[in-house]
Amino acid sequence: MNSAAQSNTVSTPTDSGRARLAPVVLQVLPSLETGGGGVERATIDIAAAIKASGAPAFVASSGGHLVNELDRCGAKHITLPLTSKNPIVMRRNVQRLVDIIELHKVNIVHARSRAPAWSARAAARRTGCSFLTTFHGTYNYGTGITGAWKKRYNAVMADGDLVIANSNFIAEHLRTRYAVPEERIRVVPRGVDLKVFDPAKTTVARVVNLAGQWNLRDDATVVMLPGRLTRWKGQALLIEALAILKERLGAEKFNVIGLLVGSDQGRTTYRNQLEQRVKALGLEGQVQVLGHCPDMAAAYMLTDVVVSASTDPEAFGRVVAEGQAMGRPVVVANHGGAAEQVLVGETGWLFTPGDASALADALGSALTIGKEARARLADTAIGHVRNRYSKTGMCEATLDVYAELRQRRAI
Repeated sequence: MNSAAQSNTVSTPTDSGRARLAPVVLQVLPSLETGGGGVERATIDIAAAIKASGAPAFVASSGGHLVNELDRCGAKHITLPLTSKNPIVMRRNVQRLVDIIELHKVNIVHARSRAPAWSARAAARRTGCSFLTTFHGTYNYGTGITGAWKKRYNAVMADGDLVIANSNFIAEHLRTRYAVPEERIRVVPRGVDLKVFDPAKTTVARVVNLAGQWNLRDDATVVMLPGRLTRWKGQALLIEALAILKERLGAEKFNVIGLLVGSDQGRTTYRNQLEQRVKALGLEGQVQVLGHCPDMAAAYMLTDVVVSASTDPEAFGRVVAEGQAMGRPVVVANHGGAAEQVLVGETGWLFTPGDASALADALGSALTIGKEARARLADTAIGHVRNRYSKTGMCEATLDVYAELRQRRAI
């Protein structure tokens, strides 16, 4: 084993007073571009937690706008061509990572994406570091020869000394699809930043400003589906469900505004198709296809019901936790990691995935609860997220995984 990697360990106390070995961690991912999603956000959150624990934090990626956030928390970013799937580049990245590990006396290499994980695993094995992965998605692989090849490509993410699953759904996926034994799986759900997603800290001025930007009527009932514009996120399904609901209630009683909030990331064809479907179903003025929103806390406060309608199972489904953190009822497709976040009948409703009529039924239930029931739901939802899905809890659990790996090497 690399003797340098063995020696550089920081001991820090936890809240419970027990000592934790805080090793030197190198997180590896393709890039740190904005709009990338949960991988990038989790990387930054964990880097900040490592620094707060008193240990150095290193991140290797091809760079991006979010590098500035790493700089602010005191972590060091190292730029490497880690977005590449070119075998020659990936092979060269192995030696680059070896050099970084030896220079900074890294103990644990934490891979968060497939292409860089291949280089990271080889570098960790060569230097004697622990190799940790986080399985952020289902990484669907299909059938036939292509499917078999893709499953093998994905399998590097299941080959960590320990593997972090970001939901119970992903943990089961690891057990059944990749035969990862239970003893190597650690479930660490994604965490919501409760300093950002806090109703008490979301000012009326911010909410009013956003309502003005979106031209929302004061008397409208708002249903929001947050998420980038891509087919499997279910925007088209929500449009169909709202049309069904309008037909059931009658046009004169239908006072619902549907908001599709998220970047199209260049998918203009899909955006145009959604807008055309809105027109075809007579929902003009009642469904808005909006872009990226920089103040999602205010967006949730504007909303009466938050929807997660993904037609494929979400690995976690961050918007479900965020919506509940803001005290909002959630209506969620009954599969994947998103469904397991809902306390059915207490914080939200589940519906059959891909079924517009079932979604309309759930929306009808969510929109007709009384004022007192809504207040009880809000309290329960906020407490539920604070207990189970906080960023603080996610960071603490991840640092515990690092300490466990370091302890194994120290014995």
